[in-house]
Amino acid sequence: MNITIATTSHQGTRATNQDQTGEIIGRRSACFVVCDGIAGLPGGEVAAKIARDTILENFDGEQHLDAQSIRRYVTGANAAIRARQREEAELAKMGTTMVSLFIDRDYSLAYWAHAGDSRLYLFRRGYLFDVTTDHSLVQQMKDAGFSTQGINSNLLYFALGLNEARDASYSDVLQLEDGDVFLLCTDGFWHSFSEAELEQSLHMVNSPGEWIALMERAWLNQEAPAESNTVKNRGVDNRSVDNRSVDNRSIDNYSVDNYSAIAVWVGSPQETTLMHSLPDAGRFMPSKLG
Repeated sequence: MNITIATTSHQGTRATNQDQTGEIIGRRSACFVVCDGIAGLPGGEVAAKIARDTILENFDGEQHLDAQSIRRYVTGANAAIRARQREEAELAKMGTTMVSLFIDRDYSLAYWAHAGDSRLYLFRRGYLFDVTTDHSLVQQMKDAGFSTQGINSNLLYFALGLNEARDASYSDVLQLEDGDVFLLCTDGFWHSFSEAELEQSLHMVNSPGEWIALMERAWLNQEAPAESNTVKNRGVDNRSVDNRSVDNRSIDNYSVDNYSAIAVWVGSPQETTLMHSLPDAGRFMPSKLG
């Protein structure tokens, strides 16, 4: 099975980049990981690196996959973070979001897992087929039928390192189709695009590298100050909502979070065409000169 990928990770206007990405494409299986350290408390970048490294170090691309092995990879990452918390008091409250994709290349099967609000999108035949459900307060309230007006969309009720009683969410096994497209990304990335815009941009490209580049250009072309990698009103990072809850910091309206993404295309790229409606695709078209 052919697998083609593209990756991006940017610091934005933050002092540090707390995101981590990584991948292993083995002979029989492949693994892709995106993590976003929780801001507001020390150690977010440490937790993200531990989670990414632990999953990749334990993964064996020469072996086939099963649901039990996926759980071992993710719970192992959580255990490694908790162990480091116990070793270093200043890191006792660190945590990270995580989204991971696992592909069995011989049997054309996919599994994924996530914690927090880093997301996985699956596009099939050019259109959104599935997306993970955030472990956020806003998502909980939506699911319960309550209004989310005025609620900080970045408050999380679960992420790796924050709660031993909870576990990550795991997908059922999926039989892959030729041309399936996955996008793994942090909230700093997906907050800038609607699901319709993700579909529109996918219809305009022929490779994952083109897709990532197109979305990055659209982001940077938004109304914003002249400084590059800056987007208006993108300044709020993840926070936990249990006993480790952190009040939002006072942040410049033009501050932009770290953002990271991995695009994964499976098999032969399916045929895509330019959008029939240019107004719909306008965000991704070059600006007129003059």
